[in-house]
Amino acid sequence: MSLRTLNSRVAMRWTRLGSGFLPFADLATDTLPWSRLLRLSLFQVSVGMAITLLIGTLNRVMIVELGVPAWLVATMVSLPLVFAPLRAVIGFKSDTHRSVLGWRRVPYLWFGTLLQFGGFSIMPFALLILSGDTTGPLWVGHVAAALAFLLVGAGLHTVQTVGLALATDISPQEQHPKVVALLCMMMLLGMVVSGVWFGIALQAFTEIKLVQAIQGAAVLTVMLNAAALWKQEARNPQATAARQTPGFRDTWRQFNQGSQATRRLIALGLGTIAFSMQDILLEPYGGHVLGLSVGATTAMTAMLALGGLFGFGSAAVLLGRGMDPYRLAGSGALVGLVAFTCVIFAAPFHSVAFFAMGVFLIGLGAGLFAHCTLTAAMATAQRGHVGLTLGIWGAVQATAAGTAVAAGGLISDGVSHWVGNGTTGYVTVYTIEIALLFATLVAIGPLVRFAAPGRAHSSPLPTC
Repeated sequence: MSLRTLNSRVAMRWTRLGSGFLPFADLATDTLPWSRLLRLSLFQVSVGMAITLLIGTLNRVMIVELGVPAWLVATMVSLPLVFAPLRAVIGFKSDTHRSVLGWRRVPYLWFGTLLQFGGFSIMPFALLILSGDTTGPLWVGHVAAALAFLLVGAGLHTVQTVGLALATDISPQEQHPKVVALLCMMMLLGMVVSGVWFGIALQAFTEIKLVQAIQGAAVLTVMLNAAALWKQEARNPQATAARQTPGFRDTWRQFNQGSQATRRLIALGLGTIAFSMQDILLEPYGGHVLGLSVGATTAMTAMLALGGLFGFGSAAVLLGRGMDPYRLAGSGALVGLVAFTCVIFAAPFHSVAFFAMGVFLIGLGAGLFAHCTLTAAMATAQRGHVGLTLGIWGAVQATAAGTAVAAGGLISDGVSHWVGNGTTGYVTVYTIEIALLFATLVAIGPLVRFAAPGRAHSSPLPTC
């Protein structure tokens, strides 16, 4: 056997191995090269950075360093929930946008970016006033902080919904699921990197460093999103000209057809609440109960994102091999049961290892669940309504997550005040999440039975 023949065989086997174990190995095309696709994914990196800042770093800093009550922090962090139901409308409007410039997605992406920038710009000063570090009226801090979180929430929901729709517009039809899944993995990568960055920046906490970190995130958001949308959407005045289009209500009714549509939404909502009630509590739990520093607890948020990244990758591979998506989503719920058990037992054993293992498994279970439930749902998307589909599922997921964040903070604070023990409040919330995961398994069961046996599924993942 000649050396040239041996090299050819090795190269062929390596190519097959890569395609089997890397779900995105065959994603790039002549019209959508890797350079363009990765540049587009930068908007998801900015979204991941915002999520890490809101649900990770800021809630720990506000509760522990600035002394803001947990119920008020939970309310502030959950304010973006106000705009979550509008994701369906945003997606629908971007599908049917009328413009003489010929752009459907770009205007929404740009104005969403400006909303994020405005919210981050005023946020650090609002938080300092909110903590009581002022000689003026305290209500100014409440109003300014609420406005900052609302602006960031509105911008985040708009950018993510329309950005994912743009990605499906410019990619081949058969590659839509993998493109969306890759973009959501980039969001988690942004969470990991930004979690490490915020942890280093705030290792020795001061108010000046807090201002610098948040405003640095504002500038970086504009840079990332501008680079992401630059020359991505071709101008097409014919597609955005004045025309007769069905109304939102008719389109929604068409989307909601089918005997299992409601159950899919219920399963998604229950599972999202079960995995999201801890979002505002993990870092304070590590700080109050285990005595971890700001940098260490922020690193736990990065660990959470790393687990989610692994969950998305695993789901993409297993779904590509034909595994039923709802069965795999149920496996994610089972992983969540083990995860919350580990987090609960970290307190009596005072074990950082148990805590870290539980945080990683929460991310893994949530990643499997989110990826697989949406994989099945994308089959209902009709041509021309991709933005609506992503918006509806994003609305359900974001609304459930926001409600869970607010409820988690209120329950933890209420129980802790009632029994006079902070640890009990945290554990109560984690126990409720375990019960919700059992309810999620009950909701998913009939969906597994109704799924077509042996059907191969690809792996989209929209709103994370």
